[in-house]
Amino acid sequence: MSASAWGLLALFLATLALLAWPIGRWLAALCRGDLPRWMRRFESPVYRLAGVDPDQSMPWHHYALSLLAFNGIGALALYGLQRAQGLLPLNPMGMGAVSADSAFNTAVSFVANTNWQGYAGESTMSYLTQMLGLSVQNFLSAATGIAVAFALARGFASRGQAVAGQPRQAGRVGNFWADITRITLWVLVPLSFAIAVLLAGQGVIQNFGASATVHTLEPVRFDAPQVDAAGQPVLDASGAPVLAAQQSTTQTLAMGPVASQEAIKMLGTNGGGFFNANSAHPYENPTALSNFIQMLAIFLIPTALCFAFGRVVGDLRQGFAVLAAMVLMFTVAVVVLTGAEQAGNPLLAALGTDQAASALQSGGNMEGKEVRFGIDASALFAAVTTAASCGAVNLMHDSLTPLGGMVPLVLMQLGEVVFGGVGTGLYGMLVFAILAVFIAGLMIGRTPEYLGKKIEVQEMKLTSIAILVTP
Repeated sequence: MSASAWGLLALFLATLALLAWPIGRWLAALCRGDLPRWMRRFESPVYRLAGVDPDQSMPWHHYALSLLAFNGIGALALYGLQRAQGLLPLNPMGMGAVSADSAFNTAVSFVANTNWQGYAGESTMSYLTQMLGLSVQNFLSAATGIAVAFALARGFASRGQAVAGQPRQAGRVGNFWADITRITLWVLVPLSFAIAVLLAGQGVIQNFGASATVHTLEPVRFDAPQVDAAGQPVLDASGAPVLAAQQSTTQTLAMGPVASQEAIKMLGTNGGGFFNANSAHPYENPTALSNFIQMLAIFLIPTALCFAFGRVVGDLRQGFAVLAAMVLMFTVAVVVLTGAEQAGNPLLAALGTDQAASALQSGGNMEGKEVRFGIDASALFAAVTTAASCGAVNLMHDSLTPLGGMVPLVLMQLGEVVFGGVGTGLYGMLVFAILAVFIAGLMIGRTPEYLGKKIEVQEMKLTSIAILVTP
């Protein structure tokens, strides 16, 4: 790696640690239920309206059922919104209803924090669907992951949620409804607001105007298939489409409330872009600083959760150990990926092409990358997004070199343990920690224990299921 790449990686990790430490303290306080009085008063109307007692801790199966029911209803709501978007406001481009199969796929994908997209956002979704549907699920799916991490941390700490004047309730892992509310209100919304303001300041657009049509400086010439009166392509004698020369002098510029969605897209490790080009689009990610902010946002909560875990279980070293393992694997991934991309394309090298970095060129393999980011920031972004299972991209991963492309694939195959998604990274790594402790205990001939908990047959069955089921 070049000196600039090492410097960027060091700056990224140092800034990440600096920002994540205080957020980790706050997450630990939320997990323990240690909220200021004014926050509890602010929450009270929400709980009264929902008929929820936030101090009533749940056993794990009630917690899981509440989680499944909440997200199931969210998937149905998102599906219905997509199907009805043609009848709803905030649709200046007149987008029609999303097809049933695409709407179902999108609803399941966004609720599960997968955010796999089979559509182009700027030509498929209305602004209302983007904000009320996709952005809302970006918040709620991220909050769900953090809530599960909270429940697991309480289990390791042998604590339920704090109840004023009552002892901790053994065998209980907290109140899902209180967790999801507090995580959204006091973590995701404030951080997303701050990130959105920073991104808007860098040029990420935020408006409700219709797409703009502009005239290009030069006409664009291309060949397009001829069509008959019925709109079908005209074929020649061999069955190939007949092409006709075309010329375009205009370009359509998509608009929309991008900054607000971009913030939670990154902070919640969601990854589903407002535009089809995702964070390679200049309206989603216009500058080197916006690119750096987005990378920090992806890793911010997964890192903070490691610090929070150490505080909740009463041993900060446990959180540091988990984080150290993540940082080590991530650093190796960045070094391999960046080095492979900086080395360039061996086929071009064989032709004598100069691929060395200089004042006049980025050097290396620039195919599929944005010139405004270059090799270093593009490779770091690729490692960050795949390590966190985010899905956002600022380059085309298919254009990576063979060795460079191997790194994102390996990070994905590890199953969200190198930082991972919000919540999922922590409990994914803890599953492997339990397995490692069990194997180590067998090797030295003593009963395996982790954080004072014996690891026996039942725990290993559940651990094995978690490892095998998680892709």
